[in-house]
Amino acid sequence: MREPNYVEGDATDPIGDGPRIIAHVCNDIGAWGKGIVRAISRRWPEPEREFRRWHGEPTFRLGAVQLVPVAPHLWVANMVGQHGITTRRGLRTDAGYAVDAGPPVRYEAIRECLGTLATHARTERASVHMPRIGCGLAGGTWAEVEPLIRETLCAQDVPTVVYDLNT
Repeated sequence: MREPNYVEGDATDPIGDGPRIIAHVCNDIGAWGKGIVRAISRRWPEPEREFRRWHGEPTFRLGAVQLVPVAPHLWVANMVGQHGITTRRGLRTDAGYAVDAGPPVRYEAIRECLGTLATHARTERASVHMPRIGCGLAGGTWAEVEPLIRETLCAQDVPTVVYDLNT
């Protein structure tokens, strides 16, 4: 089993050679515009355009993954791993607002996404690059997410790089 590699840097500028997948967590209400997606959209228009097109289709759900090619041997993985978004009014979902509903992160959905991603990465012989997914706007904790990465990507021997942004 591989260990995740931790580096300082920008996950949207993945290190190394060969096929690479940039993974990030999305919400299930089709909102796009905060967190790492801003950096993704500055580099490539395709992931946002495809995410917005995908939202509303039957395959769009918690736990689903959309791989979007952005360059030869480079993909962005839109992983639906959070239910709603957090706003000043509370948790916003398709059904409205729920104050004090807890963070939007859904660990089981992230686990499912990472399992699917491991299959894609092995098929393409790709490494996976990500920020500390699910721990920013989604409100999750790394103590919960890191084991999911180890149980899925690392257990499948997929090279995995976790980026901490230089600040």
